[in-house]
Amino acid sequence: MLLAIDLGNTQTHIGMFRGEELVEHWRLATVLETTADELATLLVDLLELRDLKLKDVDAAILSSVVPQLTLEYERLSERYLAGSLTVVGPGLKTGMAIRIENPHELGTDRLVNAVAAYEKTGSACIVADFGTTINFDAVSAAGEYLGGVIAPGVDISLEALHQRTAKLPKVELSPPEHAIGRNTLSAVRSGVVFGFAGSVDGIVGRIREELGDEATAIATGGLAHAIVPYCDQIDEVDDLLTLTGLRLVWERNED
Repeated sequence: MLLAIDLGNTQTHIGMFRGEELVEHWRLATVLETTADELATLLVDLLELRDLKLKDVDAAILSSVVPQLTLEYERLSERYLAGSLTVVGPGLKTGMAIRIENPHELGTDRLVNAVAAYEKTGSACIVADFGTTINFDAVSAAGEYLGGVIAPGVDISLEALHQRTAKLPKVELSPPEHAIGRNTLSAVRSGVVFGFAGSVDGIVGRIREELGDEATAIATGGLAHAIVPYCDQIDEVDDLLTLTGLRLVWERNED
């Protein structure tokens, strides 16, 4: 079985594949101080929920934007997985040409999202990934990664709003009942949800204009569910897009 790990700044998404079938997946908080042994213990506990064992893992692939924890996952692999971990980075075959000025700047999560989105649509597409930041990635009709947009994420904005104002409380993200808030909490919630929805629509619309093709817009990431229902430019939500992209990249590098 293939263990796929999407290691983000805020959340870590882990999936277990049997062939093309995603057997199970888990979304966890990313904790920078976690050691390789702690990660192994966590994996054992998660796998036992589905009557699986660590020895069932034949191979593993990691996409990471957290170098500190990348090292711990590599140590986990060496000690418990017989060194079977593939880390997404330069030199791996993805099947996608990268048309940006410095390809080494491209986050691996963005690349695997683009790979999965193009595999899914077979045409021009846009990915909006709702994580610590909101990343927008554009793929041409020919399957080339063209570039994208990086915008502040929802949690970052809520935290900044709370920290930089004297009277505004920290607001839990939930659906606003109305655009016009009748109290401070509902006013902030409305501003965040509708504000981000409008921003997403505006950015996706501009990318569509520049692509010059009919492009499918796919949303993914842990906070997509909170904003996408209020967006007009997003065509679908695929919570498993990054894990699927990891599986595809691993398959393309199997000899």
